[in-house]
Parts: sequence; C-alpha cells; structure tokens
Amino acid sequence: METQLDELFELLRIQSISSDGAHPDELRAAAGWIARLVGDARVIDGFGNPVVDGIIPASRPDAPTVIAYGHYDVQSPGDPALWESPAFEPTVRDGWLHCRGVSDDKGNYWALLRAALDLANAGELGVNVRVIADGEEEIGGHSVLDYLATVDERFDAAVIYDSTMADAEVPAVTTALRGLAGYQLRLVSNDRELHSGVYGGAAANPVHDLMTMLASVIDQEQAFGAGIAPVTEGELAGWKTLPPGDDALREAGARPRDDQAAAEFYRRTWVGPSLTVHSVRSGDPDLHKTSIGAEARASLSLRVAPGQDAEQLDELLAARLRAACPSHADLELTRWPPAQPAFVSPDEPVIRLAFDAIERVTGTRPLALRSGGTIPVMAALVARGTPTILSGFGTTGDNIHSPNERMRLRNLEWALDSAREIYRSLADGLRR
Repeated sequence: METQLDELFELLRIQSISSDGAHPDELRAAAGWIARLVGDARVIDGFGNPVVDGIIPASRPDAPTVIAYGHYDVQSPGDPALWESPAFEPTVRDGWLHCRGVSDDKGNYWALLRAALDLANAGELGVNVRVIADGEEEIGGHSVLDYLATVDERFDAAVIYDSTMADAEVPAVTTALRGLAGYQLRLVSNDRELHSGVYGGAAANPVHDLMTMLASVIDQEQAFGAGIAPVTEGELAGWKTLPPGDDALREAGARPRDDQAAAEFYRRTWVGPSLTVHSVRSGDPDLHKTSIGAEARASLSLRVAPGQDAEQLDELLAARLRAACPSHADLELTRWPPAQPAFVSPDEPVIRLAFDAIERVTGTRPLALRSGGTIPVMAALVARGTPTILSGFGTTGDNIHSPNERMRLRNLEWALDSAREIYRSLADGLRR
C-alpha cells in the first residue's frame, strides 16, 4: 500500500479545480493522468471538461462489463491560511492522508482503478472494467451524461465510489439519491431606484415582493410530495442504528427547522423532497441608504425525492413561482438543468454482491443508506438498466469541500481491498 500511495500522490498534486473556471490546463492534466494509468483510454472533448473513457480488459474471454465511474475534478481549497499543510501537497499525519480531493473523489476513485489494474496484472480480472472519469461533478455539469447518451453498449453493472460510510467504523452502500431542480430568480418591481421618503408606501418594493413570493412557495412545500418511493423494511432497520437526528444536526452546526425536524431527520433528508432558498440579494445592507430598489434576485432549488420526476417537478416549481409573483412585477427565471433522483433496491442481486464483498473485507455488514445529495450519473445509469453500486470509504470527518480535507489510510486500504472483492464477486455473480 505504501508504494502505491506514491502513485495516488501524483494525481492529488494536480490542481484540477472545476469550481472557479480558472484551471482548464489542470483539469486536462488530471484527465490525461487517468488515461495514462488505465492505458487503453481516450480523453474526449466536445462535451465540456474532458471525459475519460477507457477499458481495463478482463483476463478471460466473454466476461461481463462493469463501469467504474468517478470524478477527477475537485473544489477550490479556499483560504490557504486555513490549511494545516499545503492543500495540494499530500501529507500523512497520524494515520490520515491530507490533501484536497483525497476523499472527494480522487482517493476513492484511484482505489477502484488500482484494484482493477492489480487484478488484471495478476491475470485475475474476471470483468471488463469500463473506466468513465468525469471532470464536472463538482459543478453539476452534464458532460458525462451527454457523452454516455452517445454510447450504445450495454453494461452489466456499475461501481461508483463517491459516497460515505455510515460512520467511522461501519461501511455503507447508498441505494437512493435525491435529484435536483432549481432556478435563479430576477424580480423587477420598479423601473429605477426610488427615494423611500417620497415614494414609500405607494411604490412597489422588490424586496417585499420577493420575500412574499418565496414565502408563499415555501408554504406550499407539501405540494411537491407526490410519487415518493417507499422505504423498505430492511432500510428502516438499518437506519435505527444511526445516530439520532438531533445529534446529526448538532454535529453539523445546524439548528432544527421545527419541533419535528430532529425526529424526522432521515426521512426528510433521504426520502422526501425539500425546498431551499440559497441566496437573496438587493442593494447593500451595510449601507445606510433609504431607497427602494428596482429589482431583487434569489437562488432557489428543490431536491427531488427518489421515485419522483425532476422534469415534472421543475415545471411545477416554475408554475408555483410565477403564480406567486405579484401582478405588478416582472419575473425572470433562469433554469438549472434538472437532475433525476436514483433508486436501486437493496435486494437487487448486484447490490447484495457488494454488501457481501465489503463485509468480507471490513468484517462489518454495510448498511443500506440513502443520501440527500445528487449524483446525476447514477440516475442515468439506472435509467438505462445498469444496476449501480454506490459506495465509498469517506466519512463525515473527512472535511470534504472544506479546509484540511483528509482520508484515513485504513479507509483507503478498505476501499482498495473492497474494490478487488467487488470485482471478483461481480465476475462470479454476473456469469451465473
């Protein structure tokens, strides 16, 4: 493992930041690094940031084909002063590997690729591993979805390491993700900025209008609840072993939204949809300026629950926003590309193979968890009939998207060994 870490360090040192639009050369360098590691791979342009498509061939003929998906792009490290060691210099301290991207997702993805390469080098790879690497996951891009839409081949399964364990000691397989719809809003209530002493009380106010409109839509949150996929008894049994919702909120530094939020934490974040106003802007609140603005802006999203259709709820959200807009105001909506939710049954044979494989390595049966987040490629794979294993060996203590991102070396080893075991299990299970 120690000698193999030098290989991972090379990838981690590439500053492949996608979130600021200022690192196209580094993104291409990371894509090229993965292509060279795989060997038989292409770096594909024309869909956004480069997509890598390659194959690690099986050691026997007529083997099933399994996608290994991950992303090489990372978030910006932010203020360098907040890092205990340089953000892009891999540093091992106290059994942890510190570096931007080590947990999300370079370390996890490297483990998937290195496991396949190790098996192939030993003549023991029983599946063709189709490598698909994404450079826009951190910015919600659709490059890999657009590319996959041009690929006609059938895949027998897919493995994604871009999720977390249930806790520091208990692994997990994520069986459901929420989708996403959203809008940037621009509401214009006046032709120009006005003096509030001269016109206040008579002129429209875009801040008031926007707040009233957003409050009206938020009050209708229950209207977005149709079509939710039910939770299985097996899932509920596993969730009962998780920390209480009030603990989860407290550890995150969050305060409960209402009296039932803690008790309903997992159902609200994993099972149902949720509306979130991300930002509101009009004028400068730091100025002592007594005026009425001409316009106000906001950003709003809807997390779409498993079982629901993101396109339909996107249309419903737009309709509700327009209906709540005052008649004297003009509303402009800039649509986000909708992302579909995903759901695979924990009883799906391929998923059960993953449970068994991870348990053999870690000694602990993984929990079947859902996630409130969104990974559009999983929904795309499931929609084309590809059973998809979503797992990973990061934890909530890995500081992803924050300063001092890290990953425990033991977890990296679990990721590598579990990937080998998953490939072995799929080779046997899919052949039957």
